Amino acid sequence: MAHLALAVFNDGVRPFLLDFVQGRTTRAATTAVAFGLSAGFVFGLGAPMALSSGVLNPWLLFLPTDVLGILAPRTWLAALLGAGWGAVVVFGLNGANAFAHGLPVDFLTAMQQLSTPILFLFTLFPVLAVTRQFGRLRGAVTGLVELALVVLTMRLWPHMFAGAAAMAAGVLLLIGFAVAADLRRGRTAGEEPDRSATQEATASLFDAGAARLRRRLPLFMLLGAGVCALAQMKVFGGGEATSFLIAKGQYAEAAQVDFYRMFGFLPLIATTALASGAYGIAGLTLVYPVGYLAPNPYLAAAAGALVFAAEVLALSSLGRVLGRLPSLRDSSEHLRGAIGEALGLAVLFGSLMAANAMGGGLGLLVCGGLYLLNEAMGRPVVRTAAAPAAVLAGGVVLNVLYWLDLFTPVTAAAP
Repeated sequence: MAHLALAVFNDGVRPFLLDFVQGRTTRAATTAVAFGLSAGFVFGLGAPMALSSGVLNPWLLFLPTDVLGILAPRTWLAALLGAGWGAVVVFGLNGANAFAHGLPVDFLTAMQQLSTPILFLFTLFPVLAVTRQFGRLRGAVTGLVELALVVLTMRLWPHMFAGAAAMAAGVLLLIGFAVAADLRRGRTAGEEPDRSATQEATASLFDAGAARLRRRLPLFMLLGAGVCALAQMKVFGGGEATSFLIAKGQYAEAAQVDFYRMFGFLPLIATTALASGAYGIAGLTLVYPVGYLAPNPYLAAAAGALVFAAEVLALSSLGRVLGRLPSLRDSSEHLRGAIGEALGLAVLFGSLMAANAMGGGLGLLVCGGLYLLNEAMGRPVVRTAAAPAAVLAGGVVLNVLYWLDLFTPVTAAAP
């Protein structure tokens, strides 16, 4: 699908595919863009998350296939490279886990410290989004509601992920505030003015993109079936928090988390798909929660095919609806920003906990130093991925120091 410029996972790459499809840029140049936008997430986020949770994720699985698919000069070679990468990831993850757990400094066990900060701080992203878009008062109300639900869940349902109900309430409050704002704007604005030439051109571009995707509907249904079946097999998590929930066997909670997360990325995926004529590898990501909850891979595949068919056929209508609801569209942007902020803090905090668990003060010095060095160098590794990458690199450094008889390992306790 990436080779045909029909779908990629990286939202930043998707707009560049329009120039490639229309012949204004070359396959090699587009590959360079895809690699530059993806490499940091693969090595700094995808690999550490997979190693620490034992669960595959889209950064490790789908970002490299974006690059390999665009790079391949022939369709059959793209398919072969994608299959090869799948084999490398599956067998390589098992081998890397076995190897790392046998090292004197077991940094993978230490990296499980990431789970608690990610799960609980991720819960706050709706509060940040509401505060940024609708002010301190509504943000405070949303925060109090979430805190009450977390405490209530921990008290009454201790075996359930405490943040699930809180996230649901936060996202619903944000959507409610946004829809109310759009309804008020609609009542005060009166009749809709005539569309400008720019709006007409955008609508024409969107119609062309939607038509291109509809023509390949059978391929998208096959893609949806595959992604949904993968999610059902309980070896794949669609997000940072979801990976740890899947690892713990909390599939219903994982479905809730990825369902709420979908609202932050739905407008971005939909509009870039309509503008470029290239969809997301996971579509609007609804196939993730559907897959987690499906009873077997066969039903998951059928459901995934139907979900993708419905999404592709509804894209034009979805684009028009989003165009009429500017506050709701802005809420999506605030949600994405809030997700990034919450996860950035959670990953940094969890990485420092992992560094302390595997190396004490020296671990903090090495891993924290690598993170700060990345900041000083202008972030060659994106900030969210820099801290987990520093833990992996720090683990290698501490093992080398052990072999040189310069360091005594600290026993890493699992959270």
